[in-house]
Amino acid sequence: MLNSTDLSKVHNTGFELEDVKVTFLHDIKINVAGVDVEGKQGEILNIPRWVANVLEYEKHVNIEDTDMVVELKQATVKENVQGEFELATLEPHFYVRLLSYMKKLPKDDYDKVESMLNSLVRKRQGKIIHLADSSKLTADLSQKLTLEERSFYEKIYNTSIDFKKQILGDKK
Repeated sequence: MLNSTDLSKVHNTGFELEDVKVTFLHDIKINVAGVDVEGKQGEILNIPRWVANVLEYEKHVNIEDTDMVVELKQATVKENVQGEFELATLEPHFYVRLLSYMKKLPKDDYDKVESMLNSLVRKRQGKIIHLADSSKLTADLSQKLTLEERSFYEKIYNTSIDFKKQILGDKK
């Protein structure tokens, strides 16, 4: 099993390889690390996110990303509406996408979004701990978790099983 740091790197790499919509700010024909990119001013294309990040940094394109602050607020509302031990569904790369989005925010906005994120994480973490302590990961529950949360769930579940074995032995 991958440790948390390696898991995060794998998810970030996958995220960076996904296509993202960009709008070209001017006509351009360029090669970015072996990837040929050609577009006309105002044209919208899908290109790998890592290429888009390089081109955006150089002021050649604007990345047309989802407003992750809106998604964070929606996720928080959905989580608060769920029962005490029910989880709302988050897409598998939710946290990776949000952290990538947050890197581009001004300091004050970053701090506000980070505070909202911490609140959501604490709420979901509490629910995951309770669920992992009481049952195996079901397919339904697995679909509601991000990749990071799934790993956390499995660690809590296995730790709980080991703890119970220490106290009760191998009897079921």
